Amino acid sequence: MTWFASPADASTRLHDVGYLADPATSTTSFLAGALEKPLLVEGPAGVGKTELAKAVARATGADLVRLQCYEGLDEARALYEWNYKKQLLRIQASHTQSGGDETWDQTHDDIFTEEFLLTRPLLTAIRREEPTVLLIDEVDKTDIEVEGLLLEVLSDFQVTIPELGTVSAVRRPFVVLTSNASRELSEAVKRRCLYLHLDYPDAEREREIVASQVPGLDDQVTRQLVATIARLRELELKKAPSIAESVDWARTLVALEIGDLDDTAIADTLGVILKHRSDHDRAVKELKLVRR
Repeated sequence: MTWFASPADASTRLHDVGYLADPATSTTSFLAGALEKPLLVEGPAGVGKTELAKAVARATGADLVRLQCYEGLDEARALYEWNYKKQLLRIQASHTQSGGDETWDQTHDDIFTEEFLLTRPLLTAIRREEPTVLLIDEVDKTDIEVEGLLLEVLSDFQVTIPELGTVSAVRRPFVVLTSNASRELSEAVKRRCLYLHLDYPDAEREREIVASQVPGLDDQVTRQLVATIARLRELELKKAPSIAESVDWARTLVALEIGDLDDTAIADTLGVILKHRSDHDRAVKELKLVRR
């Protein structure tokens, strides 16, 4: 499968499904498909890293398989595990039927089969014959040991199951890894990937994004919103407003029929974009807002 015919094709098709990609994003997305290499997308939270993987799936008609990373993630949750309860029931049933004469080799061959295998996201994506986008989300949240689980998948697109052998991809998935850069990823993982850094967009691009997602918002209000978001991102906040929160704020203003984003309107709707009390207090102080 050819994921995208060219960077221009990637830009057009991503735009058609609601993702406004800059030239670097379009080019790297095209290359990830053409070279069949995983794409590592790094940047602050809320700049569209996860959404890029979803947009690629929508634009190409592929299914999305997502591995959400977190501290404590292990092989059983990322690759596969055996259905131990079902295996135990089979052992008990076989023991009863054979009167205890069945050997361990016979039992072993009976319970370590596809029937008892529980596939997790990595193995699921590897085994799929249909076009698949594999999203490994927030990989920097895992322990560094987990990266070792990814190396075989990212280099050879295969998984080794001791009891069954090696499972190789029939059709290589389009792989997107995202990272908020909370820790440095290993060079071994980076070496296997193309790299794309996403940051908050400039004012003009953010206006385009908001206008495309919320066409009912007045252009002047859109400009006021984007300017306010930019001011907030310059403050030392616990969590700066993301692009998704800019869009949510725009939808809020449309729902409230606000035609002018003045200080009162900002103060009344801050909860849409700022989710920490300390951030609220800092915004009110720095923007000189008056609480009602």
